Amino acid sequence: MIIFVDTPALYALLDADDHNHESARAVWASWLEQPLLMCTNYVILESMALIQHRLGMDAVRSFQEEMVPLFDVHWITPELHAAATSALLAAGRRSISLVDWTSFEVMRRLGIRDAFTFDRHFAEQGFACLP
Repeated sequence: MIIFVDTPALYALLDADDHNHESARAVWASWLEQPLLMCTNYVILESMALIQHRLGMDAVRSFQEEMVPLFDVHWITPELHAAATSALLAAGRRSISLVDWTSFEVMRRLGIRDAFTFDRHFAEQGFACLP
């Protein structure tokens, strides 16, 4: 099973004060036989920027050294970027970021149904959200 990992879940794992921290930790700990965890380079970038801003450089270092190696990172190509940008503009929804649209596009193209996220937009797009 492949699970797409999104920024809100990654952040919740690292920030003990995040209101989703316990749920994120419970899901993370429940994976006895680790499924294939996948994200995009855009999610890594977005996560690092958020972690750096809110938690500082020690948290960024922990994220980079302890979590990123666990992920199969899918790199966004110019074609994927263009498709996601078109979807963003067509939807005209301010609340869904380009990073999210790239995630949706990658998940659809690779047939990934499950996302480890607290972002309701994934469910709106037809994906199963964990937790």
